[in-house]
Amino acid sequence: MVVTVDASALSTSVPSDSQNTVRAPRKRVVRWWLYLALLPLAVLIGYFAYYPAVSAIFWSFFHWQPAAESTFLGFDNYITMFSDQIWWSSFRNLGIIFLFSVVAWVFPLLAAELLISLRSARWQFTMRTLLIVPMAFPGVVTALVWGFFYSPNDGVINQALKALGLESLAQNWTGQASTALLSLLFVGFPFIAGLPFLIFYSSLQNIPTEVLEAAQLDGVGRFARFWQIDLPLMASQVRILVFLAIVGTLQYGFVAYVLTSGGPDNATMVPILRMINVAFQGGDWGYSAALSTTLFIITIIISAVVVVARRRDSSTTDGGAM
Repeated sequence: MVVTVDASALSTSVPSDSQNTVRAPRKRVVRWWLYLALLPLAVLIGYFAYYPAVSAIFWSFFHWQPAAESTFLGFDNYITMFSDQIWWSSFRNLGIIFLFSVVAWVFPLLAAELLISLRSARWQFTMRTLLIVPMAFPGVVTALVWGFFYSPNDGVINQALKALGLESLAQNWTGQASTALLSLLFVGFPFIAGLPFLIFYSSLQNIPTEVLEAAQLDGVGRFARFWQIDLPLMASQVRILVFLAIVGTLQYGFVAYVLTSGGPDNATMVPILRMINVAFQGGDWGYSAALSTTLFIITIIISAVVVVARRRDSSTTDGGAM
């Protein structure tokens, strides 16, 4: 038996090489003049962000008088800085503030764990909204409210102590050196309405459901799950929070300025307030520029160390995975 094959059928059934060839996507050509639309934004950023920083570095070598002739001093402002005891003691206060802020992460972490444990999605949404809404309040309002709490005469704290028969504990919380810094640390208690809570909660939400179900089948309790699953999976987010806490602490000063202005007896002095006092009260703008330049260099060094550490950590993790 002879089988005849239609050549035309073969030509249509067997795809040719030209038909299998995938066309490379065309590169979109963007005209150079379209980037001119970014020019106004670049000018604004340069003038309001980069120019003040560069200007501060320049004037830090002068006895700067904005409304008069300035005298070049070389490194005299920086030499004066090394003998400024108030300046260096302000960094000790920053260290205390940083350690306290890290320890205070217990509260937003506990709130995130309790919130993620709610089975009702509606209750989760309601409680999450109530915990986040205070972030919309202006910082000056929060500081002034806490200033009313700490008022020595009719403050909420002293009135509550008197109502409980503890008049001996009532005092001027922000007016004496022994309690002023501690009072500033507790502004915003219980510290839930903030970035740490959002990061912890979003990290817990991103834990795969399969991992949690497997842990439940293995009989892992809630406390054991926190140590064995939740906390290890949040390690990268915690490192980001540490970096943000360092940078945020170096820029701390708003609450202290509103409530204590760095006093009493410099007990709540921080670098930002020291720069403000030197410039606006002492009139030494060049020395203030030297202090701000030093703080800027410290921030850059810490940021670079954190970035290098994160890259090494990520490269080590990728190498271990391979």
